[in-house]
Amino acid sequence: MQTQTFKKIVVVKVGSNVLTNSNNRIVEPILNNIVRQIAYLYDRGILTVLVTSGAAIAGKEVLGEIDETDKSIRRQVFSSVGQPRLMRHYYSIFHKYGLYCAQVLATKNDFSEGKHKENMINCYSGLINQGIIPIANEDDAVSLSMSMFTDNDELASLVATLVKADMMVLLTDIDGLYTGNPENDNSQLINEVPLDFNVDQYIQESKKKEGEGRGGMKSKVKVAKKTAKKNIPTFIANGKHDNTIIDIVIKNENVGTKFES
Repeated sequence: MQTQTFKKIVVVKVGSNVLTNSNNRIVEPILNNIVRQIAYLYDRGILTVLVTSGAAIAGKEVLGEIDETDKSIRRQVFSSVGQPRLMRHYYSIFHKYGLYCAQVLATKNDFSEGKHKENMINCYSGLINQGIIPIANEDDAVSLSMSMFTDNDELASLVATLVKADMMVLLTDIDGLYTGNPENDNSQLINEVPLDFNVDQYIQESKKKEGEGRGGMKSKVKVAKKTAKKNIPTFIANGKHDNTIIDIVIKNENVGTKFES
């Protein structure tokens, strides 16, 4: 393979709520849709670094319920079993589009200054230079509580900074940040958030079903604001729509909530 150059690098984080249905099972057509859009960007000189949730859910689909009651160990077991299954899904779909992908697992310590961070930079640089799609996730099998990311939104932000991304997109199962409960007719989508605009009053958290990821809207807003301050425009948008990534990155359409840099 020859070294490649890209016009832009985009970090896309896809959450558990996007990948799963009401029965908490991974939906294959959603994965296909995400990869299709990434391939579309690739053909236009834009490389995507994908940050994905869903390993624990993929593991639970295989194992069902287990006797282990310790939450940390349960997470380790489900994630360890689920990671290769999730990557098999991604690998086969990317292969259909003629693209290679690679798994990059990390703990929070890997982003601390020093040899671990240098190694991460080298890994991402090598993959990007070869035109390989990095797929990042937390290494749940070995992460300790003190070295865990708050959630994959935080991981996405750290990766975006590491690879000097031009943009970050956080995909969830609602259209963005609203002025109230998204289910209320009088609530309006907030399209743009300037750096000095306080949006905390608008954050609505819904009760999560068992098995979902740790992130919520509060986390996404916090991460989006922090990342935007690093001159990386960040979007919160609905990943279950057909062309959300393309509409944001290619068409520059008014989709989701944009946190201005």
